[in-house]
Amino acid sequence: MLLAVVSILLAACSTTPEGPIPMVNTEQGVALKGYDPVAYFTEGKPTPGNETISADWEDVTYHFSSEENRREFEANPERYVPQYGGYCAYAIAINRIADIDPEEWAIVDDKLYLNANFLAQGLWDADRDGNIESGDKYWQNYPKANLVQPVNTTDKE
Repeated sequence: MLLAVVSILLAACSTTPEGPIPMVNTEQGVALKGYDPVAYFTEGKPTPGNETISADWEDVTYHFSSEENRREFEANPERYVPQYGGYCAYAIAINRIADIDPEEWAIVDDKLYLNANFLAQGLWDADRDGNIESGDKYWQNYPKANLVQPVNTTDKE
């Protein structure tokens, strides 16, 4: 019963996309709310990045806590970017979209997954394999758009 109530509350905090979503969850073009994606793997904890140590990959900026981490990322960015474009892994698993808290995370099979909050993390952890399977299916089917570039909505004649 409690699990059902928590799931309903979490679903209320997420949305069902009505159209294409950006490929990567960013704030002003910066992924992971400025956290260092490499540090999750090398330090085993979320670590805020430094905006003066950054790298761009696929039109998105990533911040790093050290030059060494930036070099690691630049050598193999696919290894370090979070799954599902950096959106909440649990929300994706239930066919929704939600932002993340960089402090709620897990590495599974050498892939980084992020979640919206403590509740989402707990629900995702309760069935990681099932949630990853479901999330992979839903993420593949979401229409995505590179919305980093402004969309021109005016007609030119």
